[in-house]
Amino acid sequence: MIPCSPFVCVVTDEAFCPVTLAAEALKGGAAMIQLRHKSASGRELLSWAVAIRHLCNEYKAVFIVNDRVDIAIGSDADGVHLGQDDISAVKARKLIGNSKILGISASSVAEALKAEKEGADYIGLGHIYPTVSKLKEHDPLGPDTLRAVAAMVHVPVVAIGGIDAVNAPLLVSLGAAGVAVISAVSRAKEPSLATHEILSAMTLRVL
Repeated sequence: MIPCSPFVCVVTDEAFCPVTLAAEALKGGAAMIQLRHKSASGRELLSWAVAIRHLCNEYKAVFIVNDRVDIAIGSDADGVHLGQDDISAVKARKLIGNSKILGISASSVAEALKAEKEGADYIGLGHIYPTVSKLKEHDPLGPDTLRAVAAMVHVPVVAIGGIDAVNAPLLVSLGAAGVAVISAVSRAKEPSLATHEILSAMTLRVL
């Protein structure tokens, strides 16, 4: 089940131990953790995934694995998040079943609508603002694209890319169910505090 809005999803950073970062983010109130590590071996990923799965159970948070359907299944994750170049949403759904969460990345209204049609439970939309966490092939989408996508799809939209405690509240006001962050938490001196500050900023805006 997708967390209640507004929520913070912390995506692990390859520069830091995924399990340690997940633990700190959960302490700060993150409702979703996404394990993302492009260069790790399958064995490493599975080991981290199992550990993070236990942490998320403890905090009653959602655990998502990026890209790797096999790791998601092997660790009994809550779901998997796929990019536009990964296996199709239809094939992924057959593998993970209907009880698991399927997230799909999108960078346009058209991609978001296609992802929803193919069975995505939520849309990861980005990058909204400039970001140094990932190499990008297109310019930042900006808040207006988020507004347009949120108005046209019927599944939750999670904004990602250059998001912090300052700009997160605006995105929620434009229709984002939550925000996904990497460097705003992983590169912070106190990751748990950074997570808490983002969540608090969004919550205050909603109230």
